[in-house]
Formats: sequence, C-alpha cells, structure tokens
Amino acid sequence: MKKIEISKFAIFFVLVLSQLLCPGQSISQDDFSFVFMTDIHITPVKHAPEGFSKAIKSVNTLAPDIVITGGDIVFDALRADYGRADSLFSQYEGKLKEFNMPVYNTIGNHENFGWFNKAISPDNENYGKGMFRKRISNNYYAFDYKGWRFYIIDGVMKKDSTHYKGQVNAEELEWLKNDLKNVDKNTPIIISTHIPFITVYNQVFYSTVKVNEDDLVVTNSKEVLDLFRGYNLKLVLQGHLHYFEDILVNNIHFVTGGAVSGAWWTGPHRDTQEGYVVVKIKNKQPEIQYNDFGWEPMK
Repeated sequence: MKKIEISKFAIFFVLVLSQLLCPGQSISQDDFSFVFMTDIHITPVKHAPEGFSKAIKSVNTLAPDIVITGGDIVFDALRADYGRADSLFSQYEGKLKEFNMPVYNTIGNHENFGWFNKAISPDNENYGKGMFRKRISNNYYAFDYKGWRFYIIDGVMKKDSTHYKGQVNAEELEWLKNDLKNVDKNTPIIISTHIPFITVYNQVFYSTVKVNEDDLVVTNSKEVLDLFRGYNLKLVLQGHLHYFEDILVNNIHFVTGGAVSGAWWTGPHRDTQEGYVVVKIKNKQPEIQYNDFGWEPMK
C-alpha cells in the first residue's frame, strides 16, 4: 500500500513540476508525432541511396512514432522492364530496414509497372499496381493510431499508353464509403495521397488563371472529399509536386510535402530543399513543419 501511495505522489510531483517549468503546456497520452516523406525516387544513380539513407538517419534522430511515405518511392517502374523494376523495389525494401519505426507506404505514379512499356503485357501479374501490391502493400488501405484514422489513398489511374491521370476509381470510392460507415464522426482523420487534391502550384508559378492538368491533381477530389463531410477530417498529405505548401481550407490542412529527392537528386526544386514533413499531434490538432535534412547533390 505504501509503494502505491509513493508511486502516485511521484507521478503527481512530475506533473506539477512540468507545469511549473512549462506553463501552458499539458501532457497528453494522445499526443504523438509522425513524418511524411514523399517523392523519394530511389535509383542506383545520382547517389540517391546515400541521400535516402541520410534522410532516414535524420528521421531516426527525431524518433517519430511512425512514417508515412507519399508515393514515387522508386524511379521508375512505368517504363522499366521486369529486371529493372524488380531491382528498384528490392533497393527500396532494403532501405526500409534502416527505419527504427513502422513505415506506411502510399503508391505514386512511378510505382505502376509497365504502363508505359509496350513490351509488358497487361496480363502480367506484376503489371500496373501488381508489383507494388506484392512487394510493398495494398494500393489503398486504412489504419488507426492513437485514436486517429489514417486513409492511404490511390489517386493514380492509367489514361493511355503514355499518360496517367489523377483519379480515385469507383471501386476505391465504394470502399471508402463503406469504411467510413464504421468510423465515429468525432474521430480525427488524416489522408495520404500522392497526387494532390488541392494545390495552388500552377497559380503560384505560372498564372492565377492557369487550369490544373489532369496529371497534376486528382480530378475527382471533390467527390472524395464530399465523402468526408460531417466527419472530422484534419489533414490531407500530398506529394507529386516536389514543393512545400500548407493550405488551410475549412480547418483542413492540405499539405504538399516537398520531396526527399528535391529535383530528382540534383538539388532543390523551385527553392524547396530536399526534405520531409514533420507532423506533431498536440491536443488533437496537427502542427506542420518542413524539415531540410541537409543533403547536397554529389557529383
């Protein structure tokens, strides 16, 4: 009995001391952090493996709870033959072992094997999303962490033999509808998508009246977002554009996460350094920060 009383007193003392030293900050068991790393573009050239390893070491130093990748993890399976694509996925799988925490992957356009290679038959079990599903994970799925619901979205579809487009297909939309039926309306939600739902990329870099192309954004993103109306959607994590933006719309952050590879391992892209997004969840609200991990291109 005495040991229990001492333990309770010690806990109370630590809580009081923390409030004295850090007034205004509360300790919550629900607080956590995670990293969003997008557009890694692993390749055996341009010192990409060394660059990715440096990014991983930087993440491990921060010690987030989990990591979410935002697609375009390899460069590239679209045009590759089987041997080349297989080696790229193997290289990426090897790098995953360097992380000290769980990693959840999002599919990007460059993971779709053989779409732009006429020598690869659509009947091949690895064709399109097949290789990603066999080697990495399903192309869309959901998971829970500390009371938050995470949706990993596949917003990449084949358009023709040389083009893809941003779109969530009917099968995935139906899955989303059915899954959301089992989610409490108060549960905070985070989405990860490779191709952005909302961006001002064209407006910033070209013209305020420039229309978004169908390979730049998810063309039916409004239909997807409408499914989340009435739910507690907090954050949409996006990739594809290799630059960082944080757009707040109706209390939802739409964060485009820069690129681990910058300009495909040749330096910064449009003044966005090679980096990743750190998300800190405090009192059920996300705090967003872009982290430059200090990579310099190597000749």
